[in-house]
Amino acid sequence: MDKKKIEAGVRMILEGLGEDADREGLRETPERIARMYEEIFAGTHADAALHLQKTFSASGSDMVLEKDIVFYSTCEHHMMPFYGKAHIAYIPDGRVVGLSKLARTVEVFAKRLQIQEQMTGQIADAVMQHLQPKGVMVAVEAEHMCMTMRGVKKPGSRTLTFSSKGVFAVDYRLQEQFFRLLELTP
Repeated sequence: MDKKKIEAGVRMILEGLGEDADREGLRETPERIARMYEEIFAGTHADAALHLQKTFSASGSDMVLEKDIVFYSTCEHHMMPFYGKAHIAYIPDGRVVGLSKLARTVEVFAKRLQIQEQMTGQIADAVMQHLQPKGVMVAVEAEHMCMTMRGVKKPGSRTLTFSSKGVFAVDYRLQEQFFRLLELTP
């Protein structure tokens, strides 16, 4: 990440707003924003495989569900936050992953300039590719600041996205079970 370019860009935005970028309250803002971007976009070049590569043998093939994984992301269209919860279920095929690794996988994709629809699919694809389960289903529910504080101004509205792969894509009973466990309606 080129922090100097970010600092220069923030300085230009401040000046474009008619602000004095050298006044006391703004003097260190470009550096603060560069450090913040380094943190909130840490997933830009991260690889989910690092979190999903260590698995454990498991004889069961029942659904594993990790729900209510809180995330914060940034919409690539307006560079405004969207945040909410991700829910991941998979049917193991002899191997499981540590539950914290699913949350780390969500973080990899959330900490990028992103759109929710794409993030949902990326999480599902990563779990399928690296765990090779019988199937995976991912649901993401989020509130988008571009909908709440600008434009249409509808605070509290949530966007729900889903991605199903493998047996979840063809077995609607599994999908129903997933939604019941989440207490969400499709």
